[in-house]
Amino acid sequence: MPFVHSFPHLTPQEAAALIPDGAFVAFSGFTPAGAVKSVPRALAQRAREIHDKGDPFRIRVITGASTGQGLDDALAEAEAISWRAPYMSSKPLRDQINRQQTQFVDMHLSTVPQTLGFGFFGKLDYAVVEATEITPDGRVYLTTSVGASPVFLQCAEKVIIEINRYHSPRLREMTDIVSIPPPPHRPPIPLHDPLEKIGWPYCGVDPRKVVAVVRNDEPDDVAPFDPPNETGKAIAGKVVTFLLNEMRAGRIPKEFLPFQSGVGNVANAVLASLGEHPDIPPFMMYTEVYQDSCVDLMEKGRLVGASTTALTVSPPQLERIYDAMDFFIPRIVMRPQEITNNPGIIRRLGLITMNTALEVDIYGHANSTHVMGTQMMNGIGGSGDFTRNAYLSIYMTPSIQKGGKISSIVPMVTHADHNEHSVQVVVTDQGLADLRGLGAMERAKAIIDNCAHPLYRDYLRHYIEKSPLGHERHDIARVFELHLNLQRHGSMLPDLDARPAASKRELVAKA
Repeated sequence: MPFVHSFPHLTPQEAAALIPDGAFVAFSGFTPAGAVKSVPRALAQRAREIHDKGDPFRIRVITGASTGQGLDDALAEAEAISWRAPYMSSKPLRDQINRQQTQFVDMHLSTVPQTLGFGFFGKLDYAVVEATEITPDGRVYLTTSVGASPVFLQCAEKVIIEINRYHSPRLREMTDIVSIPPPPHRPPIPLHDPLEKIGWPYCGVDPRKVVAVVRNDEPDDVAPFDPPNETGKAIAGKVVTFLLNEMRAGRIPKEFLPFQSGVGNVANAVLASLGEHPDIPPFMMYTEVYQDSCVDLMEKGRLVGASTTALTVSPPQLERIYDAMDFFIPRIVMRPQEITNNPGIIRRLGLITMNTALEVDIYGHANSTHVMGTQMMNGIGGSGDFTRNAYLSIYMTPSIQKGGKISSIVPMVTHADHNEHSVQVVVTDQGLADLRGLGAMERAKAIIDNCAHPLYRDYLRHYIEKSPLGHERHDIARVFELHLNLQRHGSMLPDLDARPAASKRELVAKA
């Protein structure tokens, strides 16, 4: 007979009062999808009240990935976070991280459950997890994300469950929870198709650890994406053309390969373009995040199935899913992030991965995390998990920013998240460089000729010509000259501002 437990039902304020200063707390959420809402807001208010009395209150926070305004923003604005892992997208938290007020551990998302489970972060005091239901014997049915919630529930000494009645209880029909045993006793994960299920529709928790159940009725705080701009459309068009050529050359099978796509406006534009092109066959996705554009593509029959760890869709799109669950349930599977981002499965399925970078250098190293090499943006997220194990890895970025004052193609990236061994294709609004099989100088020529903006091509070519010979040619005295110019003069090429305005406009227009 299962152990049956009666859970205390508390207000958000009463639940928040259980968490002491210095606690290590895990919150559910992978993006704002499935993130707890009322308890972290109450915790932020409690932190303010404690601070007003002159007493300290800060906690260590771990989640599956980024979260919403009600969690990261609220706690950061209350100055209640001392340590954060593994990814975030909150501006107030970002500012505190870059001022060294909050310590931040940036890490591959596939490794979070194992790292936590083996105790490398220390003892986990609390897990606060959003669910549609918890049963007396400890079955927890999650909402719109799985992320790392299964391991949070296993590792935490105490658990708070936030029951959110806004979400459809039928989400459990999409959910596939499986845990990986510790090494060296790990059998192969028997997944051979994005829609195959091998686990259970719920997480398990020891009922005796559940110290509070809190009620809530709020949608996820997912903002809709902006319509694709001209730069996004240009990048999308080049990606689609490239993939069609790969299919015609026999390097992609006629039934196509599954896609992974990062989050953002450019990625959304690329997915939409893939779905609209008549010569791209209906395709599958094996990815971290199911985005707004996926809903339209699935309804049109262009996206035939998707494995994900989060339904990161805006409330109107989520309502469309909830209104047609009989249609969407057979086509979507939600899994833990250690499965969606698992290197072995990514290689087995032969994924085409599409992610974005802040900057790419002339040899193909990509920086996706640190502006000017020092200021954390969001984190590496799952991009490394997918890039290093992809059948075909694609990196996308606009060629210029701020009207040409910044080039996204530089001699050397100021922070290398993805090296030239893993980055196979670079795409900007200017063009596409296929780097497979190219030597270092061939890679540089392909990236400069195809991806750099015309405003910067001459500089980059001259940089190579004047650099000492080597496998990769670099002038250590000048390698960050563009970045230094930006710091000192507000533009990577200060002489551009001396050119006649009409000349600059003409160059940009021709591009």
